[in-house]
Amino acid sequence: MLVSLTEQIKQRFITHVQNHYGHTLTQLIVEQPPKTEMGDLAFPFCFELAKVAKKAPRQVATEIVNSIGDIAGAAKVQVAGPGYINVFFQRDTFFTQLFLTRKAPAEPASSGKIILEHTNINPNKAAHIGHLRNAVLGDTFARLLRFQGRDVEVQNYVDDTGVQVADVVVGFQHIENKTLEDVQAITGKFDYYCWDLYAKVSSFYEQSAQNAKLRGEALQRIEEGHNETAELAGHIAHRIVECHLNTMQRLGIEYNLLPKESDILHLRFWSHAFELLKKHGAIHFETSGKNQGCWIMRVGEKSTTKVDGSSPESNVDKEHDEDKIIVRSNGTVTYVGKDIAYQLWKLGLLGMDFFYHPFYRYANGQVAYMTNAESNREIEDPAFGGGSEVYNVIDSRQAYLQNIVIAGLRALGFHEQADRSTHFSYEMVALSPRCCEDLGIQLSEEDKQRPYIEVSGRKGLGVKADDLVDTLIDKSLQEVASRHADFSEAETRQTATTIAISALRYFLLKFTRNSVIAFDFKEALSFEGETGPYVQYAVVRASNIFRKVQDDDPACNAAGIRQAIEDGSLREFLSKGIEDELWKLIYLAAQLETNVSLSIQMAEPSTVAKYLFSLAQAFNNFYHKHRIIVEPDPLRKRFLLGLTQIIHERLLQGLQLLGIQVPDKM
Repeated sequence: MLVSLTEQIKQRFITHVQNHYGHTLTQLIVEQPPKTEMGDLAFPFCFELAKVAKKAPRQVATEIVNSIGDIAGAAKVQVAGPGYINVFFQRDTFFTQLFLTRKAPAEPASSGKIILEHTNINPNKAAHIGHLRNAVLGDTFARLLRFQGRDVEVQNYVDDTGVQVADVVVGFQHIENKTLEDVQAITGKFDYYCWDLYAKVSSFYEQSAQNAKLRGEALQRIEEGHNETAELAGHIAHRIVECHLNTMQRLGIEYNLLPKESDILHLRFWSHAFELLKKHGAIHFETSGKNQGCWIMRVGEKSTTKVDGSSPESNVDKEHDEDKIIVRSNGTVTYVGKDIAYQLWKLGLLGMDFFYHPFYRYANGQVAYMTNAESNREIEDPAFGGGSEVYNVIDSRQAYLQNIVIAGLRALGFHEQADRSTHFSYEMVALSPRCCEDLGIQLSEEDKQRPYIEVSGRKGLGVKADDLVDTLIDKSLQEVASRHADFSEAETRQTATTIAISALRYFLLKFTRNSVIAFDFKEALSFEGETGPYVQYAVVRASNIFRKVQDDDPACNAAGIRQAIEDGSLREFLSKGIEDELWKLIYLAAQLETNVSLSIQMAEPSTVAKYLFSLAQAFNNFYHKHRIIVEPDPLRKRFLLGLTQIIHERLLQGLQLLGIQVPDKM
């Protein structure tokens, strides 16, 4: 509602300026005054218009205020400072419209489909805490886009021909001497088994030059396909992907499509892209030097700016040569080569398509499809790919490779599509020393003094995602049991699980993407401070108010408040004026859509997380000051309940955008 009202007022100013000054305001900026008594919206466009009108900005602002007349939704318009125009909303009308339209669905957007690629865990071992940040960021951003009516296709790329899978294959074949049948017979948590095996492979390679060559040989056989090594790699990848999807479902994360890297090779996507790159001179064959026998993409001068425009301090481009290998001298394709082909397909530029089959069914009935190269026609009219925009959620350490993918698009002449390809980067997740102790990780005295401990899957040092979730649930169980001795075992576990998942998701979202996170159990699970449980508790507290009031007066519900608005009694009460303190809360509650828009514009989900925390804080202050349950004035009581209802639903709606559910009791 606030967004649409603001747009209407902006359009009124644009039209007025065009009619009276013959000037088009191409970008009308709107600000929020620092103090409530200064108004609700502030427009600085008179500073621009003053140059055209050749008058002082304040004089222009005064002319406009005196001539524009009444503006729908505005109580008054006045000049402020050296040339601002400030707008004050009609508070009573604003409140009633906000209450009556609080559940209005988003209008379907006319823009094309957005392809959002996230998670992308190498299918060689269990997911860890760093992968969770990627998945939670991507899942939340998809929810935000859908809230605005955008069509979003979520993809989780499966790198089943990469070096990490090859390493696990080498581990099974040459460390454990297992055949495909032996591996198929392994029971239990297969991703945990592979986690431990993967950690052994690095030291195995270091034992001899012959061992080190095994990775390249395995990679070559995997890319060739139709051999025992490739079949073993396929089995490993499929089983690990199932484990990953089970892990992510615990956090409410789902996918539409799982594209496999092997299919990019077997369906000759890469071969087609390779010919395009050669035809356009985007790559060249190196005949001498350290890269002799390789196909190289020259990306020009080394950049000091990331794809997403973030600061160069954390940029890794300077660590790389300006030339990039696309095809190795042994004929195998690097990750970035296959990713160029994949990006072309995602944007509908390749002229080719996968085959598809159902791979995983979620509890809600939704199906995640996987690509295949076997001419499987289970999906007769596939509608995957062909996005108008693409977001790739990949950590900041991959910025250089993402730059090369974009450079590949530009080299092929796809400049517009390159501009609509965004590297949604983020920094790593580490562990606080206290968290390491909770997990039984032994630290040196020196490490105990560090602000955070980095994790390494290759070294086997890290926190498996499922272990992290289980530990969070266990700690949450203790808290819930201490607060609600009357809960059944099932109620206790369900509540504890909801709180634990909330704590984890909110913790991973509240930091800006360019911040390194040091995860800490105690901080994440706290019911006080900027945490998921704190925001959840505000929703539960609002629900408790409704329940207690309705126990005494069944008419004090949403329908009763609506009736009071429609029969005019509440409108008459509101027309007497809403005090500044309560107006601030109403205005803050109206800003969910504004913060979602800003979050999407900046590709920064933390904007919404921080907004919800601010709203929860403001509501808790309101709750302690205004005794709604015992309020003697029936109309004021309905007004306070109406405001509580708005905040309750805004918090609930906002938390759902973050992928957070709310328990009945806390």
